[in-house]
Amino acid sequence: MSVFTYILIHNIAPVLVLILMGYGVSKKFTLDIFTLSKLNFYLFIPAFIFVNLTETELNFGMFKILWFCIAYVIANGAFAYIIAKVRGWDVGKYNAFKNSIMWNNTGNIGVSLVTLVFSGNPYIVNGETPYLSEALAVLIIIMVFTNVAGNTVGFYQAGRAHMDIRKSLKFILTMPAIYVFPLALILKNAPFDITNTLVWPALVYLKNGLVAIALLTLSVQLSKTSFKVNDIDVSISTFSRLILGPILAIFMIKIFDFTGIVAQTILIGHAVPTAVNTALIAVECENYPEFATQSVVSSTLLSTITLTFVIYFARIVFPI
Repeated sequence: MSVFTYILIHNIAPVLVLILMGYGVSKKFTLDIFTLSKLNFYLFIPAFIFVNLTETELNFGMFKILWFCIAYVIANGAFAYIIAKVRGWDVGKYNAFKNSIMWNNTGNIGVSLVTLVFSGNPYIVNGETPYLSEALAVLIIIMVFTNVAGNTVGFYQAGRAHMDIRKSLKFILTMPAIYVFPLALILKNAPFDITNTLVWPALVYLKNGLVAIALLTLSVQLSKTSFKVNDIDVSISTFSRLILGPILAIFMIKIFDFTGIVAQTILIGHAVPTAVNTALIAVECENYPEFATQSVVSSTLLSTITLTFVIYFARIVFPI
């Protein structure tokens, strides 16, 4: 099975099926998008971040990857500023666009994609997959950063559409995600094992439910959105995320001097489509939710093509 076919069947198709199911239910019944949004941001996302942080072994080498992620989103933010000036967007549209290119979908697409890539040819050695664990460790760092930063900085940026700086900061301080990171680090070094408590299974259930509830929430918003095929702003967002994003990542990978499996994983992790959470944040903050939703759906559909080329290109540019 080709990479393109596998991505289409195992990554994109299930996403589209869930979106269509939620879309149909939303058209049949009246669903409250803000209730679903609250469930995401106050239960499912914090649990997702907490469990992944708790289960990830952190070492000094991973901090270099973290610095890369920070530099990457700063560069994307600068690019978004230039585009916003050229297009004449207001602060709300500017920040909605910035969120759409800064935060990528490493959760329900990135993890399964990296697992596929590094457990198949040419990465199989004597029937084993020696590179898979290293690749997943790298992607987990990217994923955790994207979720923590996206659900804090992303909220701040979206909130700036209707709030001043003080109110925006006050708003993100109400988001549980901002407290999950330090809490997880503290409990990792606590004299007891959090995974042996009765709270842990509940957190795991919530973590496993994030992909489904996030996509269903997206589909409800989509059912209330007028989708425009020729929306130039959505096209700019999609092109920036899927084409310019990987190109920027390649240059920065060279600057940070990453090589081999680490470099390939970072490139693939920054070539996936726009994070679903950006649409949820836009809904929660009432900041151009139609634009954000269309950007997520458009980039997800077109990533079936672009990701295939990125994976092939990664093997050539960053050989093992």
